[in-house]
Amino acid sequence: MELNNSVEAGIQKIFYLLPILLVVYFVKDRFNFRGFEKNVRNLEFVIDMKTVLGNILLFLVCFCFAVNADGQAISKSTDSSKKVHDFTVVPKVKGPPPIMHEMSGGFRLNSNGWGVYADIGKVKTKDMRHSDMFHNVRLIQIELDEKKDPKELRITSTSGTGISTYIYGKINNFYTVKLGWGFRRMIAGKPDPGSVSIHWVNCGGFALGLLKPYYINTTGDPNAIKFKDDEANFLYKGNIVGGAGFTKGISEMTFIPGCHFKSALHFDFSANRKNVIGVEAGFNAEYYSTAVQLMANEKATNYFVDLFVAAQFGRRW
Repeated sequence: MELNNSVEAGIQKIFYLLPILLVVYFVKDRFNFRGFEKNVRNLEFVIDMKTVLGNILLFLVCFCFAVNADGQAISKSTDSSKKVHDFTVVPKVKGPPPIMHEMSGGFRLNSNGWGVYADIGKVKTKDMRHSDMFHNVRLIQIELDEKKDPKELRITSTSGTGISTYIYGKINNFYTVKLGWGFRRMIAGKPDPGSVSIHWVNCGGFALGLLKPYYINTTGDPNAIKFKDDEANFLYKGNIVGGAGFTKGISEMTFIPGCHFKSALHFDFSANRKNVIGVEAGFNAEYYSTAVQLMANEKATNYFVDLFVAAQFGRRW
């Protein structure tokens, strides 16, 4: 900036002197220089005023062009330096939306039965950059189970015209529908693709028991009977032909409200974050408002506690 200011001041002074020199150049012939020439006749050379003024004028013109060229070169170099130090801000490219939801289902093998279930999950985190890590997932779970007594034993009967099976001493089928809310929180492992992470699952909520009487066919009665119809005939193995089938007794089904809670460890083996491939192992506890009796030789109970393992598959988005 200082160099440019000095150059501009010099150019202004030259332009101020230029008109004076031009006037002198054009009016010099009107003055009498002959007396002067006589006075310097003894000198070895005579200065030609016209030539001197022409040379001065030519020098000034060349100087002006040179200064103008230097100014342009300096301005270009300044612009180039600005370009070097002018960092271009590259706009950020938006990535894919974070994975926030999941849906999965699986099969559960209990110590007192079996079940199928489905999970709907949503990631809960304040930092959206870490939502794909699945550190904390809120769950809604629905499950359908069948409760069995550990003493149940399926027997093959040959009393009738064919071969049929039944469970001796069983007086009721008990199914449960459970709706729960809970969370799954990572406690160990890395959520990177290809690695295994361990999560702690807790879930609890409403349970509805469906109690259906168990019917069998006997040789002494053309109609299927249940335990309350004829206890002696129901438990006499020699008269039992076989079970009456699943649909028998549905119209007599009763509903028993209750609640449930489960806690388990969830092992996630998925190769990428968009898949759910896992195994769960834990315990489950249920309580019902009315005592339930499954076997004739067992007491009715309001409580069911079991251990379970489950295989789970699903998708995240």
